[in-house]
Amino acid sequence: MTTSLFSGIAAVFSEEGPLAQHLPGFRARPGQQAMAQAVAEAISERHCLIAEAGTGTGKTFAYLVPALTSGGKVIISTGTKTLQDQLFERDLPLVRDALKLPLSVALLKGRSNYLCLHRLAQAQHEDLFPSKQDARYLKTIISFAHTTERGDRSELAGIPDHAGIWPLVTSTRDNCFGAQCAHFDDCFVMKARKEALDADVVVINHHLFFADALLREEGLNELLPACNTVILDEAHQLPDIATVFFGERIGGAQLLELARDAEIAVRTSAGDLTELPDRISRLVPAIRQLRLAAGEVPGKLPASQLLSMPAFTEALQTLTKILDETASDLGTIAERSEDLGLIAARAQTLSRTLQQWCEIDDNNSDETAAEDSGDDMPLIRWADLSPYGWQLHASPLSVAPIFRNFVENSARSWILTSATLSVAGQFTHYQHELGLENAQTACWDSPFDYEQQAILYVPTGLPLPNSKEHTDAVIDAALPVLEASQGRAFLLFTTHRALQHAHERLQTIFVERRWPWPLFAQGEASRSELLERFRAEKNAVLLGAASFWEGVDVAGDALSLVVIDKLPFAPPDDPLLAARLEHLKKNGGEPFRDWQLPQAAISLKQGAGRLIRTETDCGVLMITDPRLVEKSYGKRLWRSLPPMRRTRELEDVVAFFSGEDQELGIKKTI
Repeated sequence: MTTSLFSGIAAVFSEEGPLAQHLPGFRARPGQQAMAQAVAEAISERHCLIAEAGTGTGKTFAYLVPALTSGGKVIISTGTKTLQDQLFERDLPLVRDALKLPLSVALLKGRSNYLCLHRLAQAQHEDLFPSKQDARYLKTIISFAHTTERGDRSELAGIPDHAGIWPLVTSTRDNCFGAQCAHFDDCFVMKARKEALDADVVVINHHLFFADALLREEGLNELLPACNTVILDEAHQLPDIATVFFGERIGGAQLLELARDAEIAVRTSAGDLTELPDRISRLVPAIRQLRLAAGEVPGKLPASQLLSMPAFTEALQTLTKILDETASDLGTIAERSEDLGLIAARAQTLSRTLQQWCEIDDNNSDETAAEDSGDDMPLIRWADLSPYGWQLHASPLSVAPIFRNFVENSARSWILTSATLSVAGQFTHYQHELGLENAQTACWDSPFDYEQQAILYVPTGLPLPNSKEHTDAVIDAALPVLEASQGRAFLLFTTHRALQHAHERLQTIFVERRWPWPLFAQGEASRSELLERFRAEKNAVLLGAASFWEGVDVAGDALSLVVIDKLPFAPPDDPLLAARLEHLKKNGGEPFRDWQLPQAAISLKQGAGRLIRTETDCGVLMITDPRLVEKSYGKRLWRSLPPMRRTRELEDVVAFFSGEDQELGIKKTI
């Protein structure tokens, strides 16, 4: 990298630079400047950089400054809508204005985030709504359609994301007419894509990024414009999202939507075929019967387990037959209308997908020849069962060959960044997951003074996490700490069952002890709504599971205690994980050391990262899993955490919250 580029970046991030002039409270941070220089070099040399930046480094500005000044087109992808909106509405305009750059910026989301005028018009003429509330929501959406410029459903904050009306008034790749649609000229999706094509910087999310990658793999027109630089923020999410996108999946919700759309289209365009609606209606009970046949307990199950159940096999055969017949019936009348033609094509695609899932050979997971050499990885069949729905998946054992080819076959610079990519400073596991062994890596620690700001507390005398009494013991150990912290806590759980049990106990305890702190639990409202309430109350206690371990930012005194009930090892009965571990073992690897431990370390760092968000935050990280101390691998896990003071004594924690810990001194007893 040239000296002028180094000096230019140093000037931007200096105490007298343009960022300091435009951003109140800006402080020059060596880690931020060093990361910006590394990103600038990666962009200049067009290579791939994997960059971990600890909380407080300022990684967003560290990649925005070199990206915006590079002179090429930039695509920035994030893992959450929250960060996507923050980039578009706050961070990008601030950097652009501070540097006086005449750049255009566009925000592009997946099509399900935009109102579809064609499907809205259909919905207005139908009375088949999931609930009366959804019918009332429709009136609000109709008014919104007349006033909105972007058609982004996030603008309608009064309608929950999970409302049943949304699938009826938004489109998918399957049910979109494209250029043949009567509303094409006014289409919100097309307008957003046109803005993205014309913009210098485009902000997207990882799901859209992989949807585009999948289209390229299939030789179809891509969604995203050509660019010089791709920045993937929150990059720790990439392996899991890629696994879903580069596999095959079919779900009950897809088929129920197909049945509904087909019934409406037949009634509208083929009313003379009086028997056809009844034939199509057979799909609905067949979809539901498959879920019933899978058993009552939700979770992830290998296909082999499900297919050993006669009731499930019979239900699957019945559904496959009815779906095939539905596709055939619709195919015979497809020419009657555009709606019928599109629905017939959807039915045929879904029928093929279901048939392919049934025909996959589960023994292919035993193949050892398909190493990360670029050969196709075997597909693993499994099912994801929710209380009322199901999805059947065929997922690649590894996405490394696909992702590596995608990166290496493009003449772009790639920046992958997150606060949690390494394990004890090593990126080996993450690089192997994505096939990026040749990428450059760099790590910048958080500038926060964790020794003064935080304590890691592991109580003594706790039972092992697989014992029945563990959750009760977690609550018992947390009660005096909650009293010392005066609420202001997250309690993070690795399972929903433990969360529910803890919530029931705490509800009773809060009443008995007359504790005044509001108690919230995941599932009572949307995540964003719960977080707003938590911040507003200033002294609340919130119980959360997986979705609260990352992407949650509560700065200040409102959050001063984070309790993690167990080390976040993925459940060994997860079918995809089990197949990966078996593959590792057969190829000479050590599954626990090479996969389970690194994954747990990264997840633990995510959960712990909720505690200290600014230079003035203080708090306690309480981990109620004795394995962190008693098992030999525990040291590797806590060494991956920020360098907090460590203790096993409750008195030290109470002293910390009372402000007396400086006099007492914290014993480093772990």
